[in-house]
Amino acid sequence: MRKSVAFLTYGNALALQKDALALQKDALALQRDALALQGDALALQRDALALQGDALALQGIAKFNSLRINEMLY
Repeated sequence: MRKSVAFLTYGNALALQKDALALQKDALALQRDALALQGDALALQRDALALQGDALALQGIAKFNSLRINEMLY
């Protein structure tokens, strides 16, 4: 009877280890996905900043052109 209890305990321990490894695998997959989302968010922020820079450049060009037109009119 003792051998069967020890065997069941050893089997339970192996099952728990298997479950723990599966949970670790899932956790790593979630971390990978989170890092991918962070990368996407950073890329979107980069693109937004580039668009803001373009908008500022266009505003500057428009202002310069407006000043030049005003100078030519006077």
